[in-house]
Amino acid sequence: MIQLDEKIYFYLLGILPVLIVLFLLLQLWRKRTRNKFADTELLRRLTPDRSKFKSGLKLFLFLLGLTFLTLGLVNPKIGTKLETVKREGVDIVFAIDVSKSMLAEDIAPNRLEKSKRLVSEIINQLASDRIGIIAYAGQAFPQLPITTDYGAAKMFLQNMNTDMLTSQGTAIDQAIELATTYYNDQEQTNRVLFIISDGEDHSGGSTIDAVEKATDEGIRIFTIGVGQAKGAPIPIKRNGVVERLKKDNKGETVITKLDESFLKEIADEGNGEYINGSNTEEAVEFIKEQLLQMDKKEFEAKQFAEFKDQFQWFLGLGLLFLFLDVLTLEKKTTWLRKLNLFNEREVE
Repeated sequence: MIQLDEKIYFYLLGILPVLIVLFLLLQLWRKRTRNKFADTELLRRLTPDRSKFKSGLKLFLFLLGLTFLTLGLVNPKIGTKLETVKREGVDIVFAIDVSKSMLAEDIAPNRLEKSKRLVSEIINQLASDRIGIIAYAGQAFPQLPITTDYGAAKMFLQNMNTDMLTSQGTAIDQAIELATTYYNDQEQTNRVLFIISDGEDHSGGSTIDAVEKATDEGIRIFTIGVGQAKGAPIPIKRNGVVERLKKDNKGETVITKLDESFLKEIADEGNGEYINGSNTEEAVEFIKEQLLQMDKKEFEAKQFAEFKDQFQWFLGLGLLFLFLDVLTLEKKTTWLRKLNLFNEREVE
């Protein structure tokens, strides 16, 4: 496992494209200046040792050196030992609605992005709980099994979108049924399921049946509502630009609304609570308090220990490439010139 100590130094890599642009401008200025001085044939005779490619090679070596020096400042570390540690926590599964209605922009920037931010902020508040992620629309799909790897969870979370499932609609019952398979630790007494949705459901009355089965297995269901009760249209975008609004079979614009009453019913039946997700800070704080009140179960988890610094290798390579840049002259290399690799042989 790789760990990065000082990620802030990655911003230094922003200098590289600036240096490339400056180099190109300098080369253009040099070419124009030479053309004003003499024609191409005369310049070739006056400067027979000038290489057309060495300046580019020097820039490449210089940029490579800066890149490795930057990586050295970031200080990558490699975990050299995997050990088992005892942790206490709750098993938490997040079921996130990725149906098209989650594209509605009645809550900024849209319902889905708001949902992802809420889950990300909740994860930031966790210490040793295990988490899993489910995506659902017309069907439910496992995204991430129960794990303590919060970094992986956030990576999967950010990649979620409304195009990941071909079956559209909102089948909350399937999400609940899939979540029941996530809790594979029979000794874990505290099992929590968070359903993040606008409350639209196309599974008929089977959702409440699924909730009852889940509660029988000791799962508490919390619901988080995203959106506004007054509703909003669903924009269809291409390259970030709204092309049209989604319409129904009659050609009328579809208005999707937050159904808080249904989400509250699910939470009541699931021995949980309904949380309005409009205010991220308040919602996360409420969830944090709820989780703190739950009993924690001790479980074993494997994690990397004894991380070793690797910065010296990157600094060494960086200094090597900078040294090669200094040693590389812009005139032609004699032995390479004989090989004529770049078709630069002089015409007599």
